[in-house]
Amino acid sequence: MTVRFRSVLICLFVVVVAGWQVDAQQRQLKPGFNLFSVEQDIQLGREAASEIEKQVQVSSDRELTEYFQRIGRRLASQPAAGKFPYTFKVVLDKDINAFALPGGFTYMNTGLIVQADNEAQIAGVIAHEISHVALRHGTNQASKANLIQLPALLAGGMAGSNTMLGQLAQLGIGLGAQSVLLKFSRGAEQDADLLGARIMSSAGYNPLDMARFFEKLEAAAGKGGPAFQFLSSHPKPGNRVKAVEQEIRYLPAREYDAGEGDLARMKTIVDSLHKNMPARRAPSNAQGTGPSRPADARPAGGFSQCQGPGFDMACPGNWKTFGDQRSGSVTFAAEQGLVQTGTGVSIAYGALAGTYSPADGRVVLDRDTAQLIRQFQADNPGLRASGSARRGRVDGSPALVTPLIAQSAFAGEREMSQLVTVDRGNALFYLVLIAPESESRYAASAFDQMLRSVRFRQH
Repeated sequence: MTVRFRSVLICLFVVVVAGWQVDAQQRQLKPGFNLFSVEQDIQLGREAASEIEKQVQVSSDRELTEYFQRIGRRLASQPAAGKFPYTFKVVLDKDINAFALPGGFTYMNTGLIVQADNEAQIAGVIAHEISHVALRHGTNQASKANLIQLPALLAGGMAGSNTMLGQLAQLGIGLGAQSVLLKFSRGAEQDADLLGARIMSSAGYNPLDMARFFEKLEAAAGKGGPAFQFLSSHPKPGNRVKAVEQEIRYLPAREYDAGEGDLARMKTIVDSLHKNMPARRAPSNAQGTGPSRPADARPAGGFSQCQGPGFDMACPGNWKTFGDQRSGSVTFAAEQGLVQTGTGVSIAYGALAGTYSPADGRVVLDRDTAQLIRQFQADNPGLRASGSARRGRVDGSPALVTPLIAQSAFAGEREMSQLVTVDRGNALFYLVLIAPESESRYAASAFDQMLRSVRFRQH
């Protein structure tokens, strides 16, 4: 062997060893132990998506949806995302949140768009969620949570007409924010960050934007910001920026040229959509007292005239008006009926009135009432209809009265409410009459008088 040939071999050995060192330092990311098949991931995700879309309001804005889908498809087309049938939908909700169900059914709240500084930050959140799907974190955690009964259930298929989601619920595996299907470990979060960085890079987005955006949300949440829901199911795995910076060292060098979309235009659309969203929280000028007794907020003192946007009504004498008519909704309640909670001031005993504008500008009473309830559920997930709606008229206009039930802001109480919706042509008038169950007999006559006294002003 000549000296020259020996030198070549030494150089090749150094290069190969260096390659082994890089591979050893770059973390291998693969799906973990799983009792579910990929096909069962997809089936479960499809069933879960169907249930979730009954509880949230999926945006029908074409431009906003296409923007989200364009980013999502670009990321999902990368080899590391796997071959799942990814879908991307925008949820009309001011809270900051995003999640992906097993099989690739991906959702992002409009509140997250508001907080993003650039398109790459949005892409980072989507890439992170896609990574949870590709690594099959939801069904991996479900598999580890129930090693005894799951194998028989999955091997036997669906018994009778029960869905996979329904049978899993009987085993304690549900769809809640704290469910093993949607709440991930710190290790899973770290893996989703690293795989998300790889997906972003190959799609032309700067992976650091993902880490920086998560750090921004974490800092805001620490100061009482609106990202609690997202961060409670996505616990911080450590110093994200440092971890992603280290990961970038092993990625192919390239220009990050993605992100030509008009985020400013999307924020304008979201702002317009948010202005039309009703909320069951009290206005910002209402201060909750948190009384120990619901009776303190009971209607009393006769009735006096009160006004809301486009209408007049009789209200109990001890109730005040909170909010500005120009904002589109007002609250009528005694101060003791407004209770301070962890998310703000909630109406525990009182009435909320306002108008809701359908997307197509024309009211369809049943359709828009159902849509309004879904919007209220985004603010209060435990809210649900508790019986059949009945038809009637309010000040001569067609109306629907829907009984609702929820957990009251008064500790230990159940809330019994009535949602009154009225067809006003191009807008839906709504009046929510709210009382704890223990006060139903006292509230009923007052609510009836209030409803009968509603008079609409001329358009």
